[in-house]
Amino acid sequence: MNLLRARLEQLGPPAKYRTIVLLTHPSRISVFTPVNLLLLTLALYLIYTRLRPNPSPTPPLHQSSSDQAIVFKTFTPKTLQPFNGTDNARVYLAVNRKVFDVTAGKGFYGPGGPYSNFAGRDASRGLALNSFDEEVLTEVGAPIDSLEDLKEEERVALNGWAEHFEGKYLLVGRLVEEGSEEAKEAEKEE
Repeated sequence: MNLLRARLEQLGPPAKYRTIVLLTHPSRISVFTPVNLLLLTLALYLIYTRLRPNPSPTPPLHQSSSDQAIVFKTFTPKTLQPFNGTDNARVYLAVNRKVFDVTAGKGFYGPGGPYSNFAGRDASRGLALNSFDEEVLTEVGAPIDSLEDLKEEERVALNGWAEHFEGKYLLVGRLVEEGSEEAKEAEKEE
């Protein structure tokens, strides 16, 4: 029995265990495994995209939908009214006394659109109340709505809409009272 045990110790572990030891030995493991090659390729791609120069300039945030230059102007409710998309190709609306060119969203704000009653007008109260009813909007000949009676949540809603328009549409002017000094100066400039 001792002789058998001595002979087995001389031979070492069975052949199948020797194969596993040889295959998993650190000197036998290859660095170029498929996973390592994939990770190396990904790392090189990320380095390339971060370090390469940007060949094209970024496009402007707001693009005009016509070739006509847009100049920042002073509007009154009466001078804003023609920009409702019917006779004029442009669609403007005012929010918090800021006038925006919403022509890019003519499907929404132009004739037949769900927000068409805001086109060419001060839409502040309607947006604050989340109402599309004509009754909530100020008449064109009336003074600009001061919005003093809005509740806090209505003011928050109005400010949210103002941020939406500032981020999405081109600011083309400001809305002032009919007969104010700013309106008179704007008339002189035209």
